[in-house]
Amino acid sequence: MAQQQAQVTFTAVKPQLMVKTPKAVDAVNFYKSAFGAVEAGRSACCPPPMAEQNLPNILCSQLELAGCSFVVYNDDSAPYDLHLFLSLLSIFIDEQKIEGIGNQLCLETDDVEAAISKAVSAGAVVEGEVTEGGGACCGGRVGKVKDPYGYVWLICSPSNKCAPVEA
Repeated sequence: MAQQQAQVTFTAVKPQLMVKTPKAVDAVNFYKSAFGAVEAGRSACCPPPMAEQNLPNILCSQLELAGCSFVVYNDDSAPYDLHLFLSLLSIFIDEQKIEGIGNQLCLETDDVEAAISKAVSAGAVVEGEVTEGGGACCGGRVGKVKDPYGYVWLICSPSNKCAPVEA
């Protein structure tokens, strides 16, 4: 007799952005400044920071932005096998080129240009031109910025309804 699988319901998706340990506090401050994120909680990192560090290291910080949560955590809290993989990969690829690989984060706003300008003034770099219509997600306007920690943020106008997907 086959066992029936339990019904699973997820309550949230929380992207987790891994940042090099000494820069995690800076990253949290960048997201607050550039995007207006609000810090909802923080776990301090052990051991205590070295004397030359003026801000404490963090293990992780949960940020709230546009009704969603995401977590910034230092790379020392990543699983050992991820560290091993990245160490082996760095033998073949410049480690700076693999930061932030594998995702983009999308923020919706009515003023794409102002949001990009604010992110740039906080330290982000613009990637390409603002596009509109077919070249943008669901036909809206979209621009891209890369934050100082290697993550790409799409700054989009509120999207039009996308075509439904059949299961």
